[in-house]
Amino acid sequence: MSYLCKAMMEDKSRISAKAAFTEYLKVKKLRKTPERYAILDKVFEMATHFDIDALYADIEKDGYHVSRATIYNTMELFTDCGLVRRHQFGSQPAQYERVTGLSTHLHLICQQCGKIKEVKDPELIAFMKNRNYSAFHASFFNMYVYGLCSACARHNRRNSKTIK
Repeated sequence: MSYLCKAMMEDKSRISAKAAFTEYLKVKKLRKTPERYAILDKVFEMATHFDIDALYADIEKDGYHVSRATIYNTMELFTDCGLVRRHQFGSQPAQYERVTGLSTHLHLICQQCGKIKEVKDPELIAFMKNRNYSAFHASFFNMYVYGLCSACARHNRRNSKTIK
């Protein structure tokens, strides 16, 4: 996909998110503050999982000051609105990711270095879409797979060879 095409898709996604958030605030009778929309813009610039500290640092780097409390509260609104998903990967701080149309994926989490990799598994996705649960209609799923990444496995093999 070309850079221009990808940028246009991200713009549409951001515009759609702003419209959904505006409607959410209206329904919940909450204020439409510039801080909330600035945070939303920054969230839609994030390409990978992020935590509150990373988001705060990025916003501050741009010269826009909001309190951490405002960020925490706004992220709760985004989560409730369905624009963001909150993840808890092991003992790491809560991680967030923006929700896109193609958001069904697996998270491979290295138990040694903490690296997180997103993987799409078409067979698993097809299997889950065809699952029927009585009195329940699934809209998406997330799966966490814990283990060792290849870099940590190589590192461990090298270290075990030098110890012998």
